Amino acid sequence: MVLAIVIVLLVIGTVLFHILSPWWFTPIASNWSMMDNTVNLTFWVTGFVFVSVNLFLAYAVLNYRHRKGRQAQYQPEDKKLEWWLTGVTAVGVAALLAPGLFVWAKFVTVPAEATVVEVVGQQWNWSFRFPGKDGALGETDAKLISPDNPFGIDPNDPKGQDDILISTPELHLPVNKPVKILLRSRDVTHQFAVPPFRVKMDMVPGMVTYFWFTPTRTGTFPVLCEQLCGLAHFAMRGRVVVDEQPAFDAWLASQPTFASIRALQAGDPAAGAALYTVCSACHGPQGQGNQLLNAPKLASQAGWYLARQLKGFKQGLRGANPQDVYAQQMMPMAATLTDDAAVRNVVAYIGSLPDERPAATVAGDAVRGRVLYETCSACHGAAGEGDWATNAPRLARMSDWYLARQLKNFRDGIRGGHPQDFPGAQMAQMASVLKDERAIDDLLAYLDTK
Repeated sequence: MVLAIVIVLLVIGTVLFHILSPWWFTPIASNWSMMDNTVNLTFWVTGFVFVSVNLFLAYAVLNYRHRKGRQAQYQPEDKKLEWWLTGVTAVGVAALLAPGLFVWAKFVTVPAEATVVEVVGQQWNWSFRFPGKDGALGETDAKLISPDNPFGIDPNDPKGQDDILISTPELHLPVNKPVKILLRSRDVTHQFAVPPFRVKMDMVPGMVTYFWFTPTRTGTFPVLCEQLCGLAHFAMRGRVVVDEQPAFDAWLASQPTFASIRALQAGDPAAGAALYTVCSACHGPQGQGNQLLNAPKLASQAGWYLARQLKGFKQGLRGANPQDVYAQQMMPMAATLTDDAAVRNVVAYIGSLPDERPAATVAGDAVRGRVLYETCSACHGAAGEGDWATNAPRLARMSDWYLARQLKNFRDGIRGGHPQDFPGAQMAQMASVLKDERAIDDLLAYLDTK
């Protein structure tokens, strides 16, 4: 009796939890209401089966409980019951599968008027490519991927010259216009998902997958990777911003093309030497850094990272938090580099400076730090050498006191909070694993051995 009552209460509680639960669909922002309808149908079918089976179980427990003088009847086969079970099960399975097949057929049948956008996934970042005025994307090859050509576009393909490249994980789309999303991965299997659009698709290395949708309202919507792709999978996030057509056109026109990026001249170390005079007052003539002036070592740091940070200071991405006092001091200094050419020149000069190991200033347990660094090595490399593909700067042979301060800033929300600082936001999540100052000191003590 008690068990039967418990089963009935379990059924009632489950149904009430489903009906009253605050965890439900986010408001839909695309044409794919069919997805929600299919999920709701699945809930109805499985819910009916769940309630029926469990209420029957409660009935069986109550009706066929042991009673004195009552003997069980052995009946090994019942063809009539088996036919009923087979028929009902077949109907239930068809009710679950058939709507999904219809949705899938429409999901991959792209309207002729849909525009094309390519999404490139890599550990742990998103980037995007639009066709230029010719309306066609250029050919790509994984062998051509490099810091200067992160999309791997074939420079000999004329169709690729006007391709519009978006290197940040923020994609803009026009409202009420169908779009075909081409998906490719540079490394492992990812999955591009935008929950409010009800769309997702696996990204498999060596393949190009696709789907389509029509954004139906303006706003900003989260992009997630919903395929476990490695240690920092949880931090692989982006945004889709749906604009009115004029705003989208203005944004797209401001983005660089493959040809314009290739046309950029390499930095001139000689011109950068004059510009570096201002920097040397704090960072030292050899870029060795100066702890008394809160200026970290610059020499031997990756040029792409230095350029990104300088632009971040100029654009307000670094120093956005008033508590980040030293970053705010750096902002007017970075402003003396008036354009991108100046940034490339000073970075080129810094790249010519000698790599001298700075004195260690942090006391910690390097053995314990080695275990902590296993998480960091997924991006920054086994020896802390850094990797442009994962947006990870060099850590080895850099100023440990500066790294300690930045790790604390990331962990405490002082750095990485600007909405456009996507790498900073990722690092803020990763730094949260360092629970106290001892963990940071141990980690840096290990890096000082590299």
